Amino acid sequence: MAGKKQFDMDTALDAAMIQFWRAGYADTSVDDLSRATGLNRSSIYSSLGDKDTLFLRCLNRYAARYGDKYDAALSRAAAEPLAAVRAFFDVTLERIADPELPDGCLIAQSAMAIPALSPAVAAHARQALGFQRLRLRAALKAGRLADQDADAFAVHAAAVNQSLAVMSRAGASPAELLAVVGVTIGALSQALRARN
Repeated sequence: MAGKKQFDMDTALDAAMIQFWRAGYADTSVDDLSRATGLNRSSIYSSLGDKDTLFLRCLNRYAARYGDKYDAALSRAAAEPLAAVRAFFDVTLERIADPELPDGCLIAQSAMAIPALSPAVAAHARQALGFQRLRLRAALKAGRLADQDADAFAVHAAAVNQSLAVMSRAGASPAELLAVVGVTIGALSQALRARN
């Protein structure tokens, strides 16, 4: 239609996601989203929703994008549980090292901002964190860890994964992040040996 500005929804959602990721929910205004996406305020509201709706869409987009990568990394857990968990952490370390992306993790950032989020958005952030733990638990069970050990290591590995994002945002070096992963892999290796 003549005179109507067209835009690419995926590009706009990616730009909004990066804005939320870089600045956080509380420090991102609709004007910031307008600048990031190139859309005016009314176009944002009519096409992408209000700030909460857009943030939920961005969280879902982020969780799907990296969730698929985590699932692929953990897919070989039944045959090679240590290699699978290391590959899981590699997804995070590669994302952290990508100079095109903001430091940290949108989900970790969102979890830290839960007190400032609306109840619906806070619940969604908690759910995204829970998916990571459930994904790890299923992989560790496939890797022949007992239920209790799989639960404990899933909680631990999810916490370590989120801490890598927080540490990277605070300026930790790649060597420091690898050392953190190494401790977790070492503990998991001992637990797996004890089960055999």
